[in-house]
Amino acid sequence: MPHRDPLASARGNRVPMLIASLALALPLIGATPLTGRAAQHSSRTGGHAHTVIIESMSFTPRVLVVHRGDRITWINKDPFPHTVTSAAGKFDSHEISPDASWTYVARKAGEYHYVCTLHVTMKGVLEVR
Repeated sequence: MPHRDPLASARGNRVPMLIASLALALPLIGATPLTGRAAQHSSRTGGHAHTVIIESMSFTPRVLVVHRGDRITWINKDPFPHTVTSAAGKFDSHEISPDASWTYVARKAGEYHYVCTLHVTMKGVLEVR
């Protein structure tokens, strides 16, 4: 019968245990609570990320309040293109294809009314504090 080294066996079990521990811990490291009507999460630059869904010929939420430095992503879930265009000319996504998105970083405080230039009845407001 071959001689078994009990320490070698214990060392061999450390790697699988370490991998299992990391697999459980890694999802918790980036976890932050969702708040408000739009999903938000902290970014490495200190701002938050917000999502506006474009669907059924409307922006949801229609009014979004953010802070300077926050990122807003509009996701087009309609089967045709849309735009996110500031009435004051402060930002313009150009056409956002179906199943595509566009992201804007809010840099200056103010209230920005925007519209889809392809469907002018679609309107939204971005309030930057």
